[in-house]
Amino acid sequence: MTVYEAELVVERRESAADGVLALTLRHPLGEELPAWEPGAHVDVVLGPELERQYSLCGDPADRSAWRIAVLREPDGRGGSARVHEELGEGDKVRVRGPRNHFRLEPAARYRFVAGGIGITPILPMLAAAEAAGAQWTLLYGGRTRNSLAFAGELARYGDRVMLRPQDEFGLLDLEAVTGDLPDDALVYCCGPGPLLDAVEARCPAGRLRVERFTPKEQPAAANGEFEVELAQSGRTVTVGPDVSVLDAIRAAGVEVLFSCTEGTCGTCETDVLDGTPDHRDSVLTDAERESGETMMICVSRCRGKRLLLDL
Repeated sequence: MTVYEAELVVERRESAADGVLALTLRHPLGEELPAWEPGAHVDVVLGPELERQYSLCGDPADRSAWRIAVLREPDGRGGSARVHEELGEGDKVRVRGPRNHFRLEPAARYRFVAGGIGITPILPMLAAAEAAGAQWTLLYGGRTRNSLAFAGELARYGDRVMLRPQDEFGLLDLEAVTGDLPDDALVYCCGPGPLLDAVEARCPAGRLRVERFTPKEQPAAANGEFEVELAQSGRTVTVGPDVSVLDAIRAAGVEVLFSCTEGTCGTCETDVLDGTPDHRDSVLTDAERESGETMMICVSRCRGKRLLLDL
């Protein structure tokens, strides 16, 4: 599958909250950008070995620009520092995508939960739910009121948006979201891992959709040796213990797209033509894992001795 990739220009950068920068990106020749749906993210190449994923948080109907928001993380790995300290208006940055593993599924009602920068994929979902005539509420928490990105934009929704900064209200009241959940409602949640885990523990099976910024803790994997056959090239690669499928394939000279190497971004998602994957990612839903049609080759392995991949 061909993935869009281009050098885009930072047309505008503005503060969305304390420590959060919103960047508007356009094509330097004014070309339309690929269409996207709420929940999509893009890969932003910030330097050698420095690539990060950011949710699109603008208007999907506006094909002239993409908007992302970046939280400054003092203890991060350098991506946010590069954006906040070096990437200025007029600069170009390589962007790839969009991809979407957090799509807004049709429902009569939604309960949205966002923690901190987790508001970014949720923001366009609210507009889509509104346009569809669905009933919805948003519970949005952060450290302080000034740290809640896009609070001004959310004001137009009135009391359906509940801003709950921790220094004023304490921890989010998740029972208000997951308790008495109507049969026709879905819960969408994005934010820090502990928040997602807490919502997951309270939400009925099959009713929750999440997007994680950090890998979810996984049970111990079967770590034996297995073979991966690459259908397109006709090659067979042996994947040893403590070696990822991705690393084994790349060591054999086969180039594949990848980014996070943690099973959170979905860039390396690969079609499985035969065999049973041992899923170790934090992207696929339970139903997608059960189908075994795709896998994230940066972290997932094989429940057996052989996989046939569409590579």
